[in-house]
Amino acid sequence: MKIETKICNGVLQAINELYGAEVPEKMVQVQKTRSEFEGSLTLVVFPFLKISKKKPEDTAQEIGDWLVANEPAVAGFNVVKGFLNMTISPAAWIGLLNDIHADSHYGEQQANDDSPLVMIEYSSPNTNKPLHLGHVRNNLLGWSLAQIMAANGNKVVKTNIVNDRGIHICKSMLAWLRWGNGETPETSGKKGDHLIGDYYVAFDKHYREEVAQLKAQFEAEGMDAEAAEKKAKEEAPLIKEAHEMLVKWEQGDPEVRALWEKMNSWVYAGFDETYKALGVSFDKIYYESETYLEGKAKVEEGLKKGLFFRREDNSVWADLTDEGLDQKLLLRSDGTSVYMTQDIGTADMRFRDYPIDKMIYVVGNEQNYHFQVLSILLDRLGFKWGKELVHFSYGMVELPNGKMKSREGTVVDADDLVATMIADARQMSEDKVNKLKDVSEEEKNEIARIVGMGALKYFILKVDARKNMLFNPEESIDFNGNTGPFIQYTHARIRSILRKAVAEGITIPDVLDASLPVNEKETELIQKMSEYGAAVAQAGKDYSPSGIANYCYELTKQFNQFYHDYSILNAESPEAKTVRLVLAANVAKIIKNGMALLGIEVPERM
Repeated sequence: MKIETKICNGVLQAINELYGAEVPEKMVQVQKTRSEFEGSLTLVVFPFLKISKKKPEDTAQEIGDWLVANEPAVAGFNVVKGFLNMTISPAAWIGLLNDIHADSHYGEQQANDDSPLVMIEYSSPNTNKPLHLGHVRNNLLGWSLAQIMAANGNKVVKTNIVNDRGIHICKSMLAWLRWGNGETPETSGKKGDHLIGDYYVAFDKHYREEVAQLKAQFEAEGMDAEAAEKKAKEEAPLIKEAHEMLVKWEQGDPEVRALWEKMNSWVYAGFDETYKALGVSFDKIYYESETYLEGKAKVEEGLKKGLFFRREDNSVWADLTDEGLDQKLLLRSDGTSVYMTQDIGTADMRFRDYPIDKMIYVVGNEQNYHFQVLSILLDRLGFKWGKELVHFSYGMVELPNGKMKSREGTVVDADDLVATMIADARQMSEDKVNKLKDVSEEEKNEIARIVGMGALKYFILKVDARKNMLFNPEESIDFNGNTGPFIQYTHARIRSILRKAVAEGITIPDVLDASLPVNEKETELIQKMSEYGAAVAQAGKDYSPSGIANYCYELTKQFNQFYHDYSILNAESPEAKTVRLVLAANVAKIIKNGMALLGIEVPERM
């Protein structure tokens, strides 16, 4: 049982015996004692003054006296106005350390049959280009959020919705037909997503050339510049041909569909490589080519029920003015769907596939309005989680100018970023790795991968997701400060200490004797470890991977200070050595578990 729980129960009993009153548990406020006062935990006495009918100091004194006499966890206390600062007994600290030691996933909850099912959507790529830096932040946030929700006792389903249809897909297909000469990932040596991305860029280049020529022609005919550009964009032969291809796709033209399937398969193979490198995966992948028809059907159903209305041009709309919003287009006049329609269709398919209790969409903050509308529409259509859907809205991430060039010249490619991080980690850790004996080239590469990806993930996830951020590769891979490698190195250091203990024939006990002594710094470390469960719960409540990152850093920093002040293997007594080895082992365990919630591996040595 947590020490706070013991004290809470003791206070409830004290209030009953001292003042003849039964009070609700929520009235008992136990918090960490401020550093300038003696003690570990503090009880706020003010809520009980109406019951005690005494001064704050007198009430605190009476409750403190009762706890010392009746609750073994409380060894002593001091009163500061309306605050009762309690000193916890060594046996209680050892008992708490034993609880932490006995649970391989201390502070985390396990799902059961009755647990709510949370579905999390992230990634959401288009099949006309490779994943970029924005996708990296999206995937890392989505994966971490899934781990955090699972650690809070939820059943979790990780999903991806792939934008695999539409005019942008046809642009790549048309460009490949025009200028590809049958090129494939195998013949070019390129990943499939990069190959298709190159053709999307090629389409754009040729299209802009056509627009410029037509604009000049229309202006020469007396049209003003703005009107000429608009007409040129509509009349350019390439865009007309792309639209014709889209119509053929929607009509199920065999040749167009075969080309679409072939080129998409190249992209998916490329995506899979990137996902593997990022360490993310999905339980279920949905495709907009399948969901958009479902969405159209759902909108037509809503139209019959009077939830939506049709305009004279045959387009279908939702009137949201009673919600303080505007009217939202759901089906164009030609019957084609928009993004909102597709999201409704995807939601319908998901709801049939899973008994969803909560739906979380990990999507950038430029889509805030979209999800505000989607929530209202899904609620109107009868989805039980519609009104409470969560839009996990995050800001943009950029790199300092000139740090890294994208192959497209416009965005930072995810594969380039991963490769650069691993190469930088190899370079940064070369001296450290070379000091280790018997390290194979394969192990050096694996350490570089773990450290490089850890640096990337931690730097991105430690920032409040709602904020825009600047990702600096050089800062992220530092072995000092609030970085992934700093935390990973501390874990590796502890594992090294534990290996040395084994080599010296020292056995770490499963249970520590309650009579073992502990000093103030050891109890502070135990107290910090005990806060892991609260950090996990808060991160789940706030949807905040940064909360876990912050906790891991604080625990690591506190352990390093402890290790600086106290020897472990050369402790002053066998008893102290045993306690500190158990402390160190559990710090390493919680670091490993906490970093795993961020999708970050920790090496056994660095």
